Amino acid sequence: MFKVFTILLSFLFMFSSCSQSYEKQLKVSVNAWIGYAPLFYAYDKGWLDEYNIKILNVVSLAESMSIYDSKSSDAFSGTQYEYTLAKTKYKTLTPIMLFDKSNGGDMVMGNFPIETYQSSKEKVEVYLEIDSVNSLILQDFLHYYKLDNILLHYNNMDQESISILKNSDKNIKKLIVTYSPYDTELKKSGFKTLASTKDELSITVLDALFTTQKTFSAHQKQFKALKLQTDRAIELLHRDPKEFYNHVRHYLQDISYEEFEATLDDIKWINKELSPTLLQQIEKIAFPVDGLI
Repeated sequence: MFKVFTILLSFLFMFSSCSQSYEKQLKVSVNAWIGYAPLFYAYDKGWLDEYNIKILNVVSLAESMSIYDSKSSDAFSGTQYEYTLAKTKYKTLTPIMLFDKSNGGDMVMGNFPIETYQSSKEKVEVYLEIDSVNSLILQDFLHYYKLDNILLHYNNMDQESISILKNSDKNIKKLIVTYSPYDTELKKSGFKTLASTKDELSITVLDALFTTQKTFSAHQKQFKALKLQTDRAIELLHRDPKEFYNHVRHYLQDISYEEFEATLDDIKWINKELSPTLLQQIEKIAFPVDGLI
């Protein structure tokens, strides 16, 4: 009887130790972007529950970083731009997970052909998230098409608000810096893609998860579990994209399955080994990879 009691006590102690490992919730702020869909899938499927990980769904890159800045999340998703911006305040901030490289998923859209902007003497309305990688994409676009001297009026808006813009006034020239899946609604409104990271734009846009060294140490097991479940979700996406879609559609503006399939062509997954070519691009933008899980 004593032996049985001892075994039972040991089992309870082991269970208690395991539970305590994830007693403190890990909160991750993530915006709607096709490259972050595996995080949404793992969360929606309940794969993160046992690790006490919560995904906070936000509407923009800026909001993702803002929530982190307010200490409402322990890590945030973003690009190298948000990382550089936040690094000035959080000295030990580091990328711990890579998701994807934009391959057409970031774009500049407009309601006129590019030649019209090149010859424009009038003000052009520009819509973008100013404190995000949108600014770098716009600079790249203006330089590529030699539009550096046109008159621009900036409208700082989150992508959810941008996605419902209408092309009703045909006399007003508009440029929109956006990304998948927000471009789907804009296309329906008559806006056309003028340039993207697939062809015209030379900028390398990487998507990653960021946190400080202190937070990583405090939640190391949870972050490793998040990495494992994210990779698992990407593998399932390749096997059964329709099932994957059914769990993430409400996180991605409720786009159709056909639109979802199309957005997958806009990125390249880089969650596994990094190619020599990609490593050269990463080195060029001074993006650290030594802290990746």
